[in-house]
Amino acid sequence: MLKTILSISGRPGLYKLISRGKNMLLVESLTPEKKRFPVYAADRVVSLGDISMYTTGDDIPLAKVLQNVMEKEGGNAASIDPKKASSDELRAYFQTVLPDYDRERVYATDIKKLIVWYNILMANDIKTFEE
Repeated sequence: MLKTILSISGRPGLYKLISRGKNMLLVESLTPEKKRFPVYAADRVVSLGDISMYTTGDDIPLAKVLQNVMEKEGGNAASIDPKKASSDELRAYFQTVLPDYDRERVYATDIKKLIVWYNILMANDIKTFEE
């Protein structure tokens, strides 16, 4: 499921892949407006299925991290507000989700983005992360 959910550099939020054209992708925002627009080759587009988080051992796929957050939150939105939480609060929260994350390579901004993405996925009733 996460293969069709995209992050586009320079644009906030997440987008769902609708179709592919010759030199572009047609995406739909996961906001309530569901706005559709083309994304071209010059835009940096990353599928959530291709992202992983650094740990002290092997990297963990984002799908597994999101699954851990969902289990912690019981399928609800995150209990921490990423916009108001301090760096230390974000790190303490993430410690409960992924205890062996690499504290040097995973920044507070990465944790904040993960929580924002998780909340967007929950708001759109996307609760299946593994393929």
